[in-house]
Amino acid sequence: MTDWSERELEILAAMAETFVRGDALARARLAADALSRAADPAQLAQFRQALWLLDTAAVSLVLGGRRQGIVAMSLEDRERYLLSWGASRLPLRRAAFQSLRKLLTFLAYADPGTAAAPNPLLADIDYRPDRPPVTTDLARIIPVRFEAGDAATPLAGPITLDADAVVVGSGAGGGVVAAQLAEAGRSVVVLEAGPFVDESTMPTDELDAFGRLYLNLGLLTTWDGSVTMLAGTGVGGGTLVNWMTSIPAPADVRSAWATEHGLEGVEDGGEWTDDVATIEAELGVAEATHIPPKDAIILRGARALGWEAAPIQRNAAQCGDCGSCPFGCRRGAKQSGIRVHLARAAAAGARIVPDAAVQRVIIEDGRAAGVEAVLADGRHVLVRAGTVVLAAGALRTPAILQRTGVRHGAIGRHLRLHPVTVLAGWFSEPVDMWRGTMQAARSLQFSAGERGRNGYAIESAPGHPGLLALALPWEGREAHAEVMRGIGSVAPLIAVTRDGGEGRATLTKAGRVRLDYRLDATGVATLRHALVQMARVARAAGASKIIAVGTPPQWHHAEGADEAARFTRFEDALGSFDFGANRGAVFSAHQMGSVRMGAEVRSHPCDPWGRVRAGGRGDFVIRGLYVGDGSVFPTGIGVNPMITIMAMARRVSRVILAET
Repeated sequence: MTDWSERELEILAAMAETFVRGDALARARLAADALSRAADPAQLAQFRQALWLLDTAAVSLVLGGRRQGIVAMSLEDRERYLLSWGASRLPLRRAAFQSLRKLLTFLAYADPGTAAAPNPLLADIDYRPDRPPVTTDLARIIPVRFEAGDAATPLAGPITLDADAVVVGSGAGGGVVAAQLAEAGRSVVVLEAGPFVDESTMPTDELDAFGRLYLNLGLLTTWDGSVTMLAGTGVGGGTLVNWMTSIPAPADVRSAWATEHGLEGVEDGGEWTDDVATIEAELGVAEATHIPPKDAIILRGARALGWEAAPIQRNAAQCGDCGSCPFGCRRGAKQSGIRVHLARAAAAGARIVPDAAVQRVIIEDGRAAGVEAVLADGRHVLVRAGTVVLAAGALRTPAILQRTGVRHGAIGRHLRLHPVTVLAGWFSEPVDMWRGTMQAARSLQFSAGERGRNGYAIESAPGHPGLLALALPWEGREAHAEVMRGIGSVAPLIAVTRDGGEGRATLTKAGRVRLDYRLDATGVATLRHALVQMARVARAAGASKIIAVGTPPQWHHAEGADEAARFTRFEDALGSFDFGANRGAVFSAHQMGSVRMGAEVRSHPCDPWGRVRAGGRGDFVIRGLYVGDGSVFPTGIGVNPMITIMAMARRVSRVILAET
């Protein structure tokens, strides 16, 4: 942890106690440690400066009308002060409030405590997570480890490996590419920035899971904090921690890719259809057989409205009674990368190196010649290979190209996030959203766009307490605590929307990745439309009250007179919900498009087959350099992207094998 002063921790603890009662100093220390490890140095410096300003009487008087610093204020005054920042017209104040609120409420409920002193907040909400047994058939991967001081790998100088191909990243795309190349007889090295965790060492609680298996310790947001994101890290990438929902890209999306971006062979029939069928067979994709209450609510509400809805297709075997998917699957039922494609790659001889963050691609005489990486212990690794496949995800693949000095002006642009809005309903029956199948039902009633809005999928949101505390609005300490105490009967619904708007991934001065994103008018209209329709589903399913998540939120209570008229006014309010930065809540678990493929040269850093363009005049590619992850999507797709990423990876793999 960076050297935080006792005064800074005291200020942070005062705010922690304001957001959630109890154990504030311990939470402040957790927060300080997480920020020191995950935040960009420039943002961290601003954050620490803001702490001091918050505790300055003169500043508090100017900004909040109080003559005391925040530590000296009463609890009630601190609440009012923080709420005024959340409602401020100034974007920086709203961003500061949301950053503090999300971090400190998450830590309050994600920390399990110890066996001797368990977190009392979890008992208050009757949180009893599933404890699945550990499989005896562990993932069949033996990662490459470089022992310090080994004569073959001295501490002085880089560790050097030679291969035909190096795959950077081991998620949905990287795993497929590695398997395809290794099984074709190529010598393959896979470099993964995150750790290797098999079933026997997987986390059993949120705090550990976010710390080990999520990018930026789970503290991933856009630069202004307006979009909260989740992305996996570790051998297996997002496949290790995702909710297993397996939906291919809709036909209208692929048709637009063909007609507007020049991608051949992605429409129904031919190679694309075969690729999707192959991937689904490899993953054992099948319909969910156990429908927990939160998903039954979607089916019940959609049926009452006459809408399309159905059980979800998912990549799991003999699974339905466990909700620990976001921590990795200890049971081994989830057909993630470590059990399918990476396991196949390893069986075919691929060397998988964890904790190796690739810094740049080596380019010699206009072609790829390998990569340079840094291990977690600071040692350098050099992999010499004539084929380099970047599959580090849409947030890290462009950063590697930028560090390499590839000059194409669209690298990092056109980032799509599938903006997600959240609505929750309270029901009379127990829901316990963290138990049972993570996602078991969806409605694609609105998957096709129409004039003025894009398409989206309605799904359940199976949160555990930390993520729930972060996501739900904070209208004061006791109000938030009351919401959390009733969380066992809450069913959150999410809309995974096809982007209206786009973002950009760039490098900061410290070499970290900065993410910026803005919704356009179509994106806002899509989120508003989705809120209205999710409210209708919740109401039709029997919700006693409904909340649209934001600052401020919108509430509807079903009890009482004139419910129909009040619900109409509620719909009107949702139809104009404020999605300005850090007002309406926006989340993202899918990132894509930042090195998109297409025929038009200027706005597509990759050609239609995944080759990386060199930039400059003319349509020249860097020989031997490819992208094989969701970065290549020309647009968002409006559904969970795993299957489509894998199908794209097969497409790119065929080109690599034909050219090498």
